[in-house]
Amino acid sequence: MSDNAAAASPTYGGQALIEGVMIRGASNVSIAVRRSDGDILVETQPIGWRWVRTIRRVPLARGVIVLSEMLVIGTRALIFSANVAAEEREQPTDTSEPPHDEEDGKGGAPPLSSIAVAGSLAFSLIAAIALFFATPVFATRFLDSLLDTTNLWSNIIEGAIRLAMFVAYIAAIGLLPDIRRVFAYHGAEHMTIHAQEHNQPLTVSSIRQFSTAHPRCGTAFILVVLVVAIIVHVFWTPPDLLERVLSRIVVLPLIAGISYEIIRWSGFHSGNILVRAIIGPNLLLQSLTTRQPDDDQIEVAIHALDGAMEADRRAAQAPA
Repeated sequence: MSDNAAAASPTYGGQALIEGVMIRGASNVSIAVRRSDGDILVETQPIGWRWVRTIRRVPLARGVIVLSEMLVIGTRALIFSANVAAEEREQPTDTSEPPHDEEDGKGGAPPLSSIAVAGSLAFSLIAAIALFFATPVFATRFLDSLLDTTNLWSNIIEGAIRLAMFVAYIAAIGLLPDIRRVFAYHGAEHMTIHAQEHNQPLTVSSIRQFSTAHPRCGTAFILVVLVVAIIVHVFWTPPDLLERVLSRIVVLPLIAGISYEIIRWSGFHSGNILVRAIIGPNLLLQSLTTRQPDDDQIEVAIHALDGAMEADRRAAQAPA
């Protein structure tokens, strides 16, 4: 797919859910979740952050906006899929009640709780900052006292510790059966987006030819963040321990902005040999976060992408 073609059409991305896939389009997000009875529930919602559309065109700033959007949208989608799973578990095996009406795509799933979304997002951010940013700083300070390292080597050691912790965390959770199924949906999401970007039909047989790794994956984004952080921290590393921890948090928006631009650029130039060499570690890391999906999981990803594309077409045809 040429750069011009990529620029002319919306760029789709997504996220694996509990027995489902979320796809984000230009102006809508589509969530597809498979019920226990085999039916696929599809929920399509507009993205309400219209006031940031101008900012989304500004380099560096758009990275922070996109990351914030995806954190909120992704958390809501995860809670939605969890609600569907909980609803399925709570339904009795023998009931005379009529089934839910699924013609409008709603399927009777419980409404999302704003408090649950905000609480889950806040807890996740605090836990991630404490684990992957504060802990490496304390560990590096201890090693600095033993090795008498320079500022450059201190930041490299801190970055290496942070990267090792992240890889170990991904590898550990990948051992859980439920997470392995989520990783399979992750692979299905990537393969389906590959097919759309290469103008291939969205069928299981067509999607099967593509890789489960994608250069614009969120896992790749995190890896780039960890590498960019080492470079940025070289220019500002306060000697005081508390100030050093705070500095890691303060510069996160800048690091996220730079990392997003790198990922975005590499996604549009993935056919270049040099770019493929640079993004090689990103794609390799995705071997931990993706699994080969089965046909049913690919079918769910197709429904999610179809829902997002159809909603974007309706939005484009609607009067301004």
